[in-house]
Amino acid sequence: MDLNFSPQEIAFRDEVRAFLKEHLPAPMRDHTRRGEGRHVREDVLGWQRILYARGWGAPAWPVEFGGTGWSKTQQYLFETECAQAFAPMQLAFGLKMVAPVLMRYGSPEQQKRFLPPIIEGRDWWCQGYSEPGAGSDLASLKTRADREGDEYVVNGDKAWNTLGQYADWIFCLVRTDKNAKAQRGISFLLIDMKTPGITVRPTRLLDGSLEVNEIRFENVRVPVSHRIGEENDGWTYAKYLLGHERTNIAALGNCKRELGRLKEMARSLERRGRPLIEDPVFSTRVAEVELDLVALEITNLRVIFAEEKQKAPGPEASILKIRGTEIQQRISELQMEAIGARALVADADADQGAREANVPRALDAYLNLRKVTIYGGSNEIQRNIIAKTILKL
Repeated sequence: MDLNFSPQEIAFRDEVRAFLKEHLPAPMRDHTRRGEGRHVREDVLGWQRILYARGWGAPAWPVEFGGTGWSKTQQYLFETECAQAFAPMQLAFGLKMVAPVLMRYGSPEQQKRFLPPIIEGRDWWCQGYSEPGAGSDLASLKTRADREGDEYVVNGDKAWNTLGQYADWIFCLVRTDKNAKAQRGISFLLIDMKTPGITVRPTRLLDGSLEVNEIRFENVRVPVSHRIGEENDGWTYAKYLLGHERTNIAALGNCKRELGRLKEMARSLERRGRPLIEDPVFSTRVAEVELDLVALEITNLRVIFAEEKQKAPGPEASILKIRGTEIQQRISELQMEAIGARALVADADADQGAREANVPRALDAYLNLRKVTIYGGSNEIQRNIIAKTILKL
């Protein structure tokens, strides 16, 4: 496997860099750099519209659905460059999670109705999988959808819903046959968040943010036409979606960006009268995490080559999820160690040392990243998947 980029791929990377330099609005870049959550919706949808106008709104979508037709390597280069330029995220819930399910399992009518608003930056999607009593053991979910003519009546609660306060739509797993075997009694519904009976309750996290929510459904009526595929076959579609989600959680571009910021910190901050990067213990730990990141990138490229052959992500997605999330946490821990007690400053922009190190809100980032080894299927569950599918245990 040749891990060197071709001249054409290098030219493409340079084109993306030039585009980002010219068209990424400075306020959006600065909000992302500082982690200012209050700008999330306007920045994410605004950036999506800028990319759509350029024809880059959906890097991974097929051309027939409005995508770019890029190779997997081009997609990887694009996402890495966007992350390192501090571009706002492209919303994975729509572009990378529900959209692939719609393309593979949705009806032509559903594809026509739901895909254009995603790529054009008009609809914000969120996910309704986990529940108060069903997280990693997702098949034990209890949110119920009872059929009444051409509608389902949905009742139940979803937990740990990310950014649902901004959402226009939610894709949900619901139980449509309580007597069937757990995985067989689940259906996949698309629900308008403006439907009467939906209540969004924010959950304040350790870092003080309101990033996740509990969502209650009380006699929420959903057209049967908003069900993906067949009734009670939702587990099949959920597994397909989770393979894409776990690959995304690895966040390789973000890891490379934050590693770069860590090195900047280590060069600009001092310990015992010399730059922190010259401390042999600290610099060794930075080198170790960088080597692990290089190994993760090679694994990611292997997944890319597999996807080029139309192979859906398998256990490799679990490996990416485990290592990617662990590396995110380790980099964050090293940033916290580097910045020291100044990380406790409520507004890091007011701290000259933190501003020079270019890592404001280090404590917020550290606390927020505690969750990445849990969501999308905890890392313990991913190790079980690897044991069963690769080691045959």
